[in-house]
Amino acid sequence: MVEGMSMTDIEAFGNRLGIDIRQIDLDSIQLPPGEDFGIPSDDEEKLRQEDSLEFESGFGNIIVVDNLPVVPPEKYDKLEGVVKKIYSQIGVIKEDGLWMPVNPETQKTLGYCFIEYNTPQEAELAKERTHGYKLDKAHIFAVNLFDDFDKFMKVPDEWAPPEIKPYAPGENLQQWLTDEKARDQFVIRAHHNTEVFWNDPRQSMPVPVYRREYWTESFVQWSPLGTYLATVHRQGAAVWGGAATFDRLSRYAHPQVKLIDFSPGEKYLVTYSSHEPSNPRDTHRVILNIFDVRSGKVMRDFKGSADEFATGGTGGVSGVSWPVFRWGGGTDDKYFAKLGKNVISVYETETFTLIDKKSLKVENVLDFSWSPADPIIALFVPELGGGNQPARVSLFQIPGKEELRQKNLFSVSDCKMYWQSNGEYLAVKVDRYTKTKKSTYTGFELFRIKERDIPIEVLELENKNDKIMAFAWEPKGHRFAVIHGESSRTDISFYSMRTATNTGRVSKLTTLKGKNANALYWSPSGRFILLAGLKHLNGQLEFYNVDELETMATGEHFMATEIEWDPTGRYVATAVTSIHEMENGFNIWSFNGKLLYRHSRDHFYQFLWRPRPPSFLTAEKEEEIAKNLKKYSKKYEIEDQDVNAQLSEQDREKRRKLQESWESWIMKWKQIHEEEKLERQQLRDGEASDDEEEYEAKEVEVEEILDVKEEIIPYEFDQE
Repeated sequence: MVEGMSMTDIEAFGNRLGIDIRQIDLDSIQLPPGEDFGIPSDDEEKLRQEDSLEFESGFGNIIVVDNLPVVPPEKYDKLEGVVKKIYSQIGVIKEDGLWMPVNPETQKTLGYCFIEYNTPQEAELAKERTHGYKLDKAHIFAVNLFDDFDKFMKVPDEWAPPEIKPYAPGENLQQWLTDEKARDQFVIRAHHNTEVFWNDPRQSMPVPVYRREYWTESFVQWSPLGTYLATVHRQGAAVWGGAATFDRLSRYAHPQVKLIDFSPGEKYLVTYSSHEPSNPRDTHRVILNIFDVRSGKVMRDFKGSADEFATGGTGGVSGVSWPVFRWGGGTDDKYFAKLGKNVISVYETETFTLIDKKSLKVENVLDFSWSPADPIIALFVPELGGGNQPARVSLFQIPGKEELRQKNLFSVSDCKMYWQSNGEYLAVKVDRYTKTKKSTYTGFELFRIKERDIPIEVLELENKNDKIMAFAWEPKGHRFAVIHGESSRTDISFYSMRTATNTGRVSKLTTLKGKNANALYWSPSGRFILLAGLKHLNGQLEFYNVDELETMATGEHFMATEIEWDPTGRYVATAVTSIHEMENGFNIWSFNGKLLYRHSRDHFYQFLWRPRPPSFLTAEKEEEIAKNLKKYSKKYEIEDQDVNAQLSEQDREKRRKLQESWESWIMKWKQIHEEEKLERQQLRDGEASDDEEEYEAKEVEVEEILDVKEEIIPYEFDQE
């Protein structure tokens, strides 16, 4: 334990060292990162319980660049400027962080230099990118980390075969997929706790898997295939994995990280931070790192002002749109792109550089999106020149950047693009001005991506004045749903991209009139959809079967703020988060609208199902299983019977315990009644019987004066 010192003792100690403590601004003193000299900070008490991220220290942020030109003093500044220009593009070099030693006799440089970066990750990246860099024919850089020299000095003079360590298998990160009950996991955050559960509707309750206090400092996030759970901290991010243990697998140093995003195939992790400018007139400084998830290495970083990253996207912080980088279709994580001014910058992950070393130039491009399945980009360009140049939607093939299809659009007010999950269709919602320019109406341009020449259909609602409240494609299907009308009472229409005669024309299936819904949630397996009324509609729910075009059930989760289907489409969760101070918690429903169980939690922040990777079964195999479902379902019917029998036994045991408790309570009061028998007899003037029928009830009236008050009333003599 650290002993305290009074201020008088400190001043006396300073005087002995010849230091006037009163002249020192104590507030300006900053301890080295991670150092507290054994004195814990009061505001760190809670964080002490957390297994904090410890990042490497030492000289890992310094590199040594060898094979530089040997130059005289008059060329020193020029060479220093060249080296600084090369290495400052990779990371932030500390002030006075570049040092080129000189020969004290000749005053010429020695042909190498030391460069100190802010972080070890920047130093590692600089080594990877510039080792072998050709400055000219005679000077090819040899770059090493300063920490590596200690390792080089310990290399023995004679070679010895390396020690072969026995293979120690790690935990199977997909083991949770082998659950015998075919259950799914989910994570919740409530108060200071983060907990992972199995969803077990047959037990009518969630089954705990793992719980940790102060696991994250802001939020948690599953990776797209469910392999990792990411946590966010002030020092950076971390990923954890497993079925039950959730060991930490890797750490990613990024101070003050605010947002993270995985690539679809989980190979890369993007981290984002925003930093206050020293000059109030400047914008926030943004740092983005792209890490390799397995190795933890920084593959590429991007730095700049917030203005450089504020184009496009659906939301973010400090004026920056998020996600800044949008990943190409599929799970191979081959391409990612960023929207800029008049350009779309498309990068490939083999070298993390621009494709063909240049961006795709598109004048006034406003938005773009990738096909979920293929390397195809859809982009939107608004009208220009007061309508003289029409708006357009274009499709480009990557990496060749060939334009596959273009559609000009006139009198456009706004435009949004919606891809179907298999990339077979693209719906473009177009808001157009009327001839008077005083109002707008909405229609859809429907692209059939997989068909020859990519044909386009136009769909307009029967009532053009209806506002579009929501749009959603059926996952892996050919249908879509639209909520339209006024906010109080809306209509919901269902359409199909196929017809009975397969003529390739869009057709309307049905319209549901006057529904209290403003959000659409398709089951991941299609066929079923949840029509939800959130916010001011107070959690109205309708479970609808689109195959049969009928409502299966209705329900309500008052004040619900979040709705999410499990990855199999068997269950759906509705939740009330801490946006509302009351009724926090979540409900689990079956796909057909049966409420299975409720779980209440105060200060409830997050509910996230653990995603599943795509099935390895072929379409033919899935079709075969569907045809022989009765054969496969026998196993699970037997399990259900066993569970029901177990639950019945549990119910009987519960009733038996309740009966025993009741009988124990009766015996206790009978004993007290017997012990008080003599006292009752005395109160009855010696009568021993407790039987009321042996006594005659008599009514006796007792008069009692409660209060007497005297009041003098004045008399008027002149009264008539």
